[in-house]
Amino acid sequence: MTPSWHPAPDSGIAIREVAADGLTFEVAEAGSGEHLALCLHGFPELHYSWRHQMPLLAALGYRVWAPNQRGYGGTSRPAAVADYTMDQIVADAAALFDASGARTLTLIAHDWGGAIAWNFAINRVRPLERLVVMNLPHPACFAAALRHRPQRRRSWYMGAFQLPWLPERVMALGDAALVRRAFRGMAVDKTRFPDAVLDVYAAAARRPGALKAMIDWYRAAARHRDRMRFGNGGRVEVPTLIVWGEEDKALGLETLDGTGRYVADLTVRRLPGVSHWVQQEAPEAVNAILREWLPRAG
Repeated sequence: MTPSWHPAPDSGIAIREVAADGLTFEVAEAGSGEHLALCLHGFPELHYSWRHQMPLLAALGYRVWAPNQRGYGGTSRPAAVADYTMDQIVADAAALFDASGARTLTLIAHDWGGAIAWNFAINRVRPLERLVVMNLPHPACFAAALRHRPQRRRSWYMGAFQLPWLPERVMALGDAALVRRAFRGMAVDKTRFPDAVLDVYAAAARRPGALKAMIDWYRAAARHRDRMRFGNGGRVEVPTLIVWGEEDKALGLETLDGTGRYVADLTVRRLPGVSHWVQQEAPEAVNAILREWLPRAG
C-alpha cells in the first residue's frame, strides 16, 4: 500500500492498515490508550483532513484513528453502488472501533462523516462517550431544510451526482481540477489550501476507481433510502458538540434549526468567516474548542 499522505516524522502520526468489516482500511493513527477518538472525514476528503486535530487529541490522552473511508485513498474500493449504503458505512465505523480493541469511543466527524456519526449515535450502534460533528446537521433538521428552496439550491450537486459515469469523468479532468476547486473555491481563507495540500487530495482522487467510489456514496443515498433508518425518534442522548463554519456554501445556517429537539445535551460553537472546511481552515479555533469541551482521556 502506498500511503496517500506521508506524515512528518515528528508529527506523532503513523499510517497503518486495519482489517475491518471485510475491507482493508488505510488509517492514520496517533496516541495510545483505551479511549478511541475515531475521526471520520467527508467528501472529497481523506484522513489527511484531520492532520491538525490528531496531535491535540493524542495530547489529551486519546488513541486517535482517522481512516480513509471505504472507496477513499488506499482503503478497499468495492465496485457496486449498493456497497456504499448508509448501513454499510456506519457498520465500517463500528467495525473499526471493534478492531481497535479500545474500551470507549468518541466520534469526531465532518460532512459525510457527520452523517455517519449522527446515524451511529441515534441508533446506538455502539456505546459512545461523546459526539462531535462539524458542518453536518442532524438528519431530521437537514430533511426539514431540504423542503425549502435555499437548501435545495445549495444541494444541487447531489442530484448531478446521480448521473452515471459523467460526474467522475468531469471531476478527473485537468488533474482533478474540480476536486482542487472544491477546497480552495469554497474556502474563505484560501491560504489554508496551498497547492501542496490540494495535491494530496487530487492524487487520491486520481487513483483508479476512486472518484466513482466517492460519488457512489451519493448515489447509494438516493437509490437505497430504505437502508438509511433512524430509530429512537432521532434522539441523541450523549453529550454532543456541533462546530460550524458559518460561511458554508453547501449547508445553510438554517439546517441547525431545531437541533435541540433531538439532542439532550447540545453545545454549538459557530465560527464566523470560516467555510465548510472548518477544521482545516480554522484549526487553531477548532482545536481550542475541542480542548475546552473534550475531557482528558485515561
